[in-house]
Amino acid sequence: MAACVVSLVGACVLAWWQWTRFESASGTWQNLGYVLQWPLFGLFPAFMFWRVKRLKESPGRADRMAPRIPSRLAPVTTPVSVDGDVDDELAAYNRYLAELNTKDQA
Repeated sequence: MAACVVSLVGACVLAWWQWTRFESASGTWQNLGYVLQWPLFGLFPAFMFWRVKRLKESPGRADRMAPRIPSRLAPVTTPVSVDGDVDDELAAYNRYLAELNTKDQA
């Protein structure tokens, strides 16, 4: 949590610095954009801390939000042809993947 506070303070200092650059004679609108952007960068670690804490408190919710990845993928055992030509390297690679899948299931 201390890192979140340090991040926010540092971002506010950088926003203030960009504001002084914007007000100077050589200041541009880009500096004003950074003035608005730095506080968001400073708040992001605190948001992530809050989000992770919230997900840990409700483990069922974290499981529902996890990406769905199939546990087993069926290997491609037949060679893929392009314009009627069989690619020997691709067929060998597919056989290798099928062999790895067989070993993994054993």
